[in-house]
Amino acid sequence: MDATKQWSVTVDIDEEENTTMAAATVRTPAGREVTGTGKADRNPLDPNVPAIGDELAVARALRDLAERLLHTTEKDISSITGQPSHVHR
Repeated sequence: MDATKQWSVTVDIDEEENTTMAAATVRTPAGREVTGTGKADRNPLDPNVPAIGDELAVARALRDLAERLLHTTEKDISSITGQPSHVHR
């Protein structure tokens, strides 16, 4: 079966003082929503460059999202096979 599919990830960024929080969310075609979060803390002695905090927080949120999707996949495989599942990372 050949198919082309597209999933979209939405990233929300919230900056407050020296902390940047990001949430990366994907909705699967089955309607399941999975969200990963990331945080970046700026050292008060470092220059204030918001783009760097955004990049770091988003990178961490995407990494967390990937891990959560892998965990979801393991649960889905286990529910079908009835056996514990572990996917390679």
